[in-house]
Amino acid sequence: MSIGILGATGYTGAELIRLLHNHRDSRITYCSSRQYNGKRISEVFPFFRGTFDIELEDFDESAIKDRCDIVFSCLPHGTSMEYIPRILESVRVVDLSADYRIASLETYREWYGEHTSPALLERAVYGLCEVYREEIGGASLVANPGCYPTSILLPLIPLLKEGLIEAEGIIADSKSGVSGAGRGLSLKTHICESGESFSAYKVGRSHRHIPEMEQELAKAAGSEVHIEFTPHLIPISRGMLSTIYVKAMADEAALKDCLRAFYEGSRFVHVLASDFPSTKDVRGTNNCFIGLTVGGKTGRAVIVSAIDNLTKGASGQAIQNMNLMFGLPEFEGIDSLPLFP
Repeated sequence: MSIGILGATGYTGAELIRLLHNHRDSRITYCSSRQYNGKRISEVFPFFRGTFDIELEDFDESAIKDRCDIVFSCLPHGTSMEYIPRILESVRVVDLSADYRIASLETYREWYGEHTSPALLERAVYGLCEVYREEIGGASLVANPGCYPTSILLPLIPLLKEGLIEAEGIIADSKSGVSGAGRGLSLKTHICESGESFSAYKVGRSHRHIPEMEQELAKAAGSEVHIEFTPHLIPISRGMLSTIYVKAMADEAALKDCLRAFYEGSRFVHVLASDFPSTKDVRGTNNCFIGLTVGGKTGRAVIVSAIDNLTKGASGQAIQNMNLMFGLPEFEGIDSLPLFP
């Protein structure tokens, strides 16, 4: 299987290359970068020297159609939609941007602005692998979920489906490593600003992952859902920890049993027996670890989930989607142990 990567020189592009190196059924045949067009990828990422090298190209529709079976788009939000319609009839696509995650054009416009290929919103399949395996298998365009939604949806969807938690009053408090902000230079990710600090941002329902989360939570609940979500930036390079507060309609054992049953046989989602996960538990893996407890006096469940924002939250899940699209073992290329220490 021949693979192309659009926007290969960002963090998610580099993570795709790292993971695909161990994928037995694929080879990377095309990598694009407008900024580094004409350079070799080892000039941009010296750590690939001696292992993987390819010349970076500008977007070339003909080259993609001739050389690729599937393309991963790691382009920024609002940019993927300019290129994907030009190649979609020839290759299958996994889009890591937010351009096709929101099914409602009206909702998309409210949060992101105008969409240049709205007809594809209905065609795209939301790529939360453990929830939409069958739909992904027949898809030509998969919208890879955002990192924050992945960490929040995986523990909540099964519980909402079974009516074990209330759909209203959900509070999610999430912390992300700095790589979640992308590779571009900015003041907030400067080491003197982000190091030895811990800050909230996009407070007050202003983060653009909210409609994506509410869309999927509403499907699970069978009714409209509103979530109070606050993201935080923490001074680590990669990792994400979400602490979620919900009103429980059953005891702790029932909630854990529900999650274990839903993810039975899952290679990547694991419900912990009694403790709570840390970002180091999942660093560099496609895993999601979930711990929870129910407070006797408040009746609230506290759920903690950990993922690597670059792997399960982006490139690892993208490869998992590709595997499902092509009928390959779901874990191929991404069944790795965590990086430690």
